[in-house]
Amino acid sequence: MTTPDISVIIGAYNAMPYLTKTLTSVVEQSIGRDRIEIITVNDGSTDGTGEELERFAAQYPGLFQVFHQENSGGPSAPRNKGLDHARGKFVFFLDADDYLGEEALERMFTMAEKNKTDVVLGKMVGVNGRGAPSSMFLRNQPRTDVFKSRVYWTLNPLKLIRRELIEKHELRFPLGYKTAEDQLFTGMLYLKADGISVVADYDCLYIVKRDDGGNTTTSTRGAEVRIRVLELMVDLVEKHVPAGPDRDGLMNRHLTVDMFHALIHLARESDPELQRKNYDELRALLKRSYPDSLKARVNAITRLRCELILRDMLEETIELENVDRRHRSAGTQPDVLVEGDRAYTQLPFFRDPERGVPDEIYDVTKAVQDRHRLDSVTIDGSRLSMTGHAYLRGLPQEETTTELVLRERDTKVEHRFPTTAVATPGLGVKEDRGKYSYPMAGFATEVDLTKAVAGGRLPKGLWDVFVAVRIQDYVKEIRFGHKRLPGVGEKTETYVVADGEENFAAALYYTQPYNNLTLDIGENKHKVADKLRVDRTRWSTEVPSQLEVEGSWKLAALPVSALAVRLDGGRGRTLTVPVTPSGANSFTANISVDGLAPGSWSVSLWLPSQRGSAWSKPVAPQSDLKNTRWFRGGLLRYAAPARRSRLVLRIGRVAIVKAVLRRLRRLAAKR
Repeated sequence: MTTPDISVIIGAYNAMPYLTKTLTSVVEQSIGRDRIEIITVNDGSTDGTGEELERFAAQYPGLFQVFHQENSGGPSAPRNKGLDHARGKFVFFLDADDYLGEEALERMFTMAEKNKTDVVLGKMVGVNGRGAPSSMFLRNQPRTDVFKSRVYWTLNPLKLIRRELIEKHELRFPLGYKTAEDQLFTGMLYLKADGISVVADYDCLYIVKRDDGGNTTTSTRGAEVRIRVLELMVDLVEKHVPAGPDRDGLMNRHLTVDMFHALIHLARESDPELQRKNYDELRALLKRSYPDSLKARVNAITRLRCELILRDMLEETIELENVDRRHRSAGTQPDVLVEGDRAYTQLPFFRDPERGVPDEIYDVTKAVQDRHRLDSVTIDGSRLSMTGHAYLRGLPQEETTTELVLRERDTKVEHRFPTTAVATPGLGVKEDRGKYSYPMAGFATEVDLTKAVAGGRLPKGLWDVFVAVRIQDYVKEIRFGHKRLPGVGEKTETYVVADGEENFAAALYYTQPYNNLTLDIGENKHKVADKLRVDRTRWSTEVPSQLEVEGSWKLAALPVSALAVRLDGGRGRTLTVPVTPSGANSFTANISVDGLAPGSWSVSLWLPSQRGSAWSKPVAPQSDLKNTRWFRGGLLRYAAPARRSRLVLRIGRVAIVKAVLRRLRRLAAKR
C-alpha cells in the first residue's frame, strides 16, 4: 500500500452544516487525492455529522477512514484516534467547521520538503467575524524557530506536522481539557522541531466563527481550566528552555495571551470562593515565574495585571479587566501622557496615591503605537524627494514635528533633515471613535544628495530610512517604507547622479524580509554596470568600417550625454564615441574603425564615474557579427571579431599577394 504524503485528521462533533464545506475543501486539494488520506472521527454527534462523513466516504472510495465513538467531551480524543491510524509522511489537523484554500496542502508540503522542516504554518484567515492570528504571517519564512519569529504566538495544532516527529516523542493530546488542550501538544512540537516554516503568501486555512456559537474555545466557560493549562505551559517552558531572553520570549506569550483569557473568565465568575481560589493560583504562579527580565519585556497592561495580582488587589484586577473590555469593544485605547522624554499609558490607578502603583508599570515609551505610510519616493537630478505621513496614535497633533533620518547601517552614523508639514484631513477618524485627529501628519522632504553633509556628498553606505516623530522631548523613530501606497516601491530603482563633472550611484530599494526603504550610495548592493546592456552589434551595410551598436539601460535615471562606447587598444590607445538616445531607455552608437591602428581593440560601454574612474561594461560577442573589409588609401583593411568572452576586434591590413597565393593553393588541393 502506497504511503500517502499527508494524513488529514478531522474530529467532528455536531459540525453540520459546516462539515460539508470542510470535507469538500480537502477532497478538492490541488495536491491530488492520490497523495492524501482523510481520517475522520465522529465524536458522538447527534445532528447528522456521522451520516455526512459516511456519504463522503462512499463518494470517494479508499480516500476516507471514518470512525464513530461516544462523545469524549473535547477535541483531544478524536485527534488522538486519528493519529493512531495515520500513515502519512505528514499530518494536518483540520477542525470540522474550518476549510482549506485549494492549494494549501500542496504549498505547505512543498515548503516542508524544500527546507527540510518539521512543522509548517499556513496563513490563517478569519471568517464570519472570527479573529485569526496574523503577526507570524507577515512574510514567508522558509526556516525559522520559536525564538527567531512569532510562530509561538499561535499554539493551535492546525498545521502541517512531520509524523515522524510526533511518533519519535510519543506525543498525543492530553485528555480532560475542553479548551487550550492543543497548547501542550503544539508547544512540545515547536520545541522539538528541526525547523519551522511559514507560508504567508497564500490563504491556506479559513477558520470560521459559527453562527450557533458552537466553537469550542468560545463556548467553554470558566477560568480554572485555563489556569491549569497556563501552569502546565509555564512548567513546560521552564523545563525545556534555560532562563534568559529565549525563555522570557515564550513566557511573554503565555502571560499576554493565556493569563489575559483566564482573567476574562475570572472577572465574570459569580462564585466568590472560586474566584478567590483562581486568583490565588495566578498569584502563586507569578511569584515563582515572573522575573524582572520578563517584567521589562511584557506590554504595559500585562505588566499592570501582574503588579495588581502580586499585590493581591483582586477588586482592582477585576476593574482593570472591565475597563479593558470596554476599550476593546469600542476599538479605543487608553490615553497616553507625555512628560519630557517619557510616555505613560493612563490605565486605571495611574498615579493613584491610595494604590501606589509606580509609574514604571505604565511606561510605554518604547511601545507608543505609530501610524505611517510612504506615498512617494524618487531621486530627481541629485535631489531625494519623499512624501508620506506619520503620527503617534492617541497623542496631540498640535505639538508634533517630523524629521527624516538617514542612518548608515554599519557605522550607525546618522544625518537628520527637516520636513514640511502637509495637510491630511480626515486622517485617523476611523480610530478611537474619532477622539483624536491628525490633520497635519503629512510631510514632504527634499535632500540634495550632493550637498547633504556639510555641503558635500552623502558618503558611500547603506542608509536606512527613518522618520522621527517628536512631541515635546519625546521622540519615536519609525523604520519607514514597509507601509506604502499601492504601486510605490515595487522594484529597486538605481540612479546615476551627476555631481558637477562626476557621477555616482544611488539606489532606492526595499529590504528583505522586512520591506523597509534603504538608500544605497556607492553600489554596495546595486551595480550600475549590471543595468547597462548591448542588445545588438553589426557592421553598417553602407559603410563597411562602421560598427553599429544598439543597447539599453534599466536605470531610473542616467545622464545619457556621458554614456559612450569605448574601444581600447592598449598602451593608452582609446576611441570613445558618445551614444545617441533612440527611445525612453535605449540608445545607438556608430563607431568608425577605419582610422584605428592595427591590433586588438576591446569594446565596452563606458560611463564616467568620479575622480577619473568609470563604469565599464564589456560588450559580449555575437555569433552573427562577421568579418568586414574596406579600402583606405588604396589598401584593403579588415576588422574581425575574436572568439572570446567579450567582444574584441582585430584590426589589420589585408596582405593581398599572400591572400591570392593561399587561394590558389586551396584550389589546387581540390583538383
